[in-house]
Amino acid sequence: MSSRPDPQAADLFGDIEATPKVGLRDYIPGLIVAGLATLAAGSLSQRYGAPLTLMSLLIGLALNFMSSDRRLTPGLTLAARELLRWAIVLVGARITFDQIAALGLEAIGMVILTTFVVIAVGAATARALGYSSAFGVLSGGAVAICGGSAALALSATLGESRIRQAELTLVLVGISAMSSVALVLYPAAAHALHFSDAQAGYFLGGSVHDVAQALGAGYAFSPGAGETATIVKLARVALLAPVLAIVALIYPAQLEVTGGKRAAPAVPWFVAGFFAVAGINSTGIIPTQVSHFAAETAAIMLAVSVAATAIRSPLAEIMKTGPKPLLAVAASTAAAFAMALLYAWLRIA
Repeated sequence: MSSRPDPQAADLFGDIEATPKVGLRDYIPGLIVAGLATLAAGSLSQRYGAPLTLMSLLIGLALNFMSSDRRLTPGLTLAARELLRWAIVLVGARITFDQIAALGLEAIGMVILTTFVVIAVGAATARALGYSSAFGVLSGGAVAICGGSAALALSATLGESRIRQAELTLVLVGISAMSSVALVLYPAAAHALHFSDAQAGYFLGGSVHDVAQALGAGYAFSPGAGETATIVKLARVALLAPVLAIVALIYPAQLEVTGGKRAAPAVPWFVAGFFAVAGINSTGIIPTQVSHFAAETAAIMLAVSVAATAIRSPLAEIMKTGPKPLLAVAASTAAAFAMALLYAWLRIA
């Protein structure tokens, strides 16, 4: 028999309110708000050519005043958490093992090395600034892999006990801003350094944060650079699941159970799902149209998650925290830039 006290036993005067049960209808208002925010973001993204996740983030922050409405809480929480996990599973549809193998062992090794160097720099910088290593892993991992999508996935793996909502939002803002700057400046830097198409592709695909912006930067240089940047960036995206698995082992989640705690599964289910979808996609049995549809669906689901996360963000806490945490994102960005530049410079094209 459990020795834990029953809260209702002390409720002699009916002062303790029972926790309300959440039904299916309770999710609808929040999901509608997050969905409409994403539709507006999609319209702006198409009109101005800006990344969908960036527009979702900005519109979500503009709608942050709605977070005080408790009717929206269940739906926004569902969109920010569960929808995100299923989106990560579908991201596997972007990847085939043949695409990664086309890079060659040397380039694959460099992508892996760069990823862990960037994450290490983020963790070290965060610790030096007085923040947790988990926040540094979030910052560095987002820069090293695929920007805001990786930030959301890492925050889901690390858990809200380690990553506060304000910290996640700051990372999303920093990633979006720095990736947009990289889209403009990095191709110009590649031209100034007289890089070949292959060198520029490795440099841009290996350093720009967001997937769409990495591809845009590559094709802004040349079609050949765009093709190489696409493969390199997909190799970085393919590291999402392995990195999440490693992070889950280093920072194990805790599940509340009666009488204490027990460890959650070492590898989150959505990480295993990512591997499964990528593996099935690599066999070629999934039609190209279905694979593209799954990838597009993942992008939309991630955008909805970003919008919901931004709406739920505690802006007062963010303003109080200030821009100091963004230094971890900036340091990770500098490390990714340096590693990609070094490899492109040394590469014999």
